[in-house]
Amino acid sequence: MKLSSKLIAKRVAETGISGSSMVVTVFGDVVSQHGGWIWLGSLINALTPFGFSEGLVRTSVFRLVQQDWLKATKIGNRSYYCFTDTASGHYERAARRIYSAGHHEGDGSWTLVLPLYVPSDARDALSKSLEWQGYGRLTPGLFAHASADQDSLRETIGELDLSGKVVVLQAKSEDLGSLAALKKAAHHKWNLGELQDQYSAYLDFYRPLTREFNPKNYTREESFWLRILMIHDYRRVLLRDPEFPPGMLPTGWLGYRAYELIKRVYKGLAGRSAAYIQDTLENAEGPLPPPSLQFNRRFGGIQESAP
Repeated sequence: MKLSSKLIAKRVAETGISGSSMVVTVFGDVVSQHGGWIWLGSLINALTPFGFSEGLVRTSVFRLVQQDWLKATKIGNRSYYCFTDTASGHYERAARRIYSAGHHEGDGSWTLVLPLYVPSDARDALSKSLEWQGYGRLTPGLFAHASADQDSLRETIGELDLSGKVVVLQAKSEDLGSLAALKKAAHHKWNLGELQDQYSAYLDFYRPLTREFNPKNYTREESFWLRILMIHDYRRVLLRDPEFPPGMLPTGWLGYRAYELIKRVYKGLAGRSAAYIQDTLENAEGPLPPPSLQFNRRFGGIQESAP
């Protein structure tokens, strides 16, 4: 399968990727690692090959500003955008999962979250943040996670000013009957069958595209296209994945294979795509700066390669 802008745009259209969702991916994957700010004109140009018109990008950006995901500053007749502090917090927690160095084996313990005294106007924000971290509703009013990032949970409770309003418990069972019931509940409560299908579709599309993968076969622009599209599609599935320990998962779990594929390809594309970003995209000071040190730690470490 040959990579082209037509193939990229077709994939976007067929999978129903929204403009707002893709803008969030570009800010999280790229802009946050290259100085934090981007000129709107650069963002429009970057998303054109994905099939997004100038009007759609502008509308998507406006909506994200209204939703407190982006903030703007204007210099002359140019507008520049970056993540808000709230959005940066949300995406940083998601990034810990998306760009993880490896799988979580777990120790058999569960983190349980009971939002006992959470005000009604904060419930949706709490639920969304917990879902992004892989929590599911084990029963009504009870969120559960088998391999939770405790730092992310503490940050969420603090940012939403919910200290003293949420009960966090650690639980573990050695009873074989309870463990069997938990595994059965996990399959249904977290829709593992649906997630398996989504990982399968991901692999079906990207395996032929990256067979005998060699970064040198891609131009800088193509490296950027493929990196953005792959990480966007991966993010959409991963953030629904509770990342259970192997014993809780169906045999032949495809999430592991999807991770190995994105890890290998992303690290291979990093050098050329970063060169394209620095050559093509701008902020108020000119070309975007080189990627941050945090970027180089993604997927366990990205080695710089010749562009």
